[in-house]
Amino acid sequence: MNRMSHPSIIGIDVSRDWLDIHCLPDSHRLRVPNTTEGHERLTGIARDRHALVCFEATGGQEWQLWAALDLAGIQTRQLPPAQIKAFAASRGTRAKTDRIDAELIARFMAFRPEAGRSLPHEKLRLLRALTSRRGQLVETRKRLLAQINAHDRLGTADMFANMDGEFRELLDRQITELESRIEQTIAADATLEETAAILRSVPGIGPVTSTMLIAEMPELGQITGEQAAALTGLAPIAHDSGALRGRRAIGGGRRLLRHVLFQAALVAAHHNTVLKAFANRLRKAGKPHKVIITAVARKLVTIANALCKSRQYWTSPAA
Repeated sequence: MNRMSHPSIIGIDVSRDWLDIHCLPDSHRLRVPNTTEGHERLTGIARDRHALVCFEATGGQEWQLWAALDLAGIQTRQLPPAQIKAFAASRGTRAKTDRIDAELIARFMAFRPEAGRSLPHEKLRLLRALTSRRGQLVETRKRLLAQINAHDRLGTADMFANMDGEFRELLDRQITELESRIEQTIAADATLEETAAILRSVPGIGPVTSTMLIAEMPELGQITGEQAAALTGLAPIAHDSGALRGRRAIGGGRRLLRHVLFQAALVAAHHNTVLKAFANRLRKAGKPHKVIITAVARKLVTIANALCKSRQYWTSPAA
């Protein structure tokens, strides 16, 4: 619990208005506003202590702080909330306040110095923002089409035809514009462009999947295949005890990326000769469809990771 890899660790509970701070090893606490002035004050504290700063992923409230610390040359880590929650349970900590959360984050970092991720490159952050926005608009379009179908069944489609048509045209136009900006962002960087080309050389991985892999998984090509499967939540989790062999299941990981990989796996299972043969073997063995697609998706992300690591294009390796 006390094996610290840095002279000091600063854990931060980030909220919209405040940053609750807990410093190790002296357990110094303070609260500063989540503003530019507060970020500057925290930067000074971290620099004086030569500290590693860590915080949970909060859905975006930590990004400005993260960028400010990174610009100042401060080492930072973003930690998965699920791991902090599990760590709290392991310590028997049931109370929850911002100050307690900040201390848990700091002590978790001291316990797991390899955990978390560093700030992605600025171009990857831009790409992530574009893909996230595109995903939101695509989801909105799906809901609109479902509503249109519902109106058709109820015989009320004419009441909303003009409104729905204009809204759909607007969504289509904005999605097309975002896709163009995504392509331009990738084309403007030689490394990203090469990575995208490598990924798209795999039958089943198209523009959307390749872009999501680049934006949501900057570790791609720098980790093992098992780690890549775990990060996407596609690694089977064992539930064994004694002679009992429980049913394996997947979970956790980066949900949006996993959903995109499922779609890619559906295509790969029919159009990628290697993965099609792999899927057929599982099908003949009596595996359910969902298990087959999950296995193909896991195979797909491990192949993508291996190709990015070797910087080679797809050449139909053995399954």
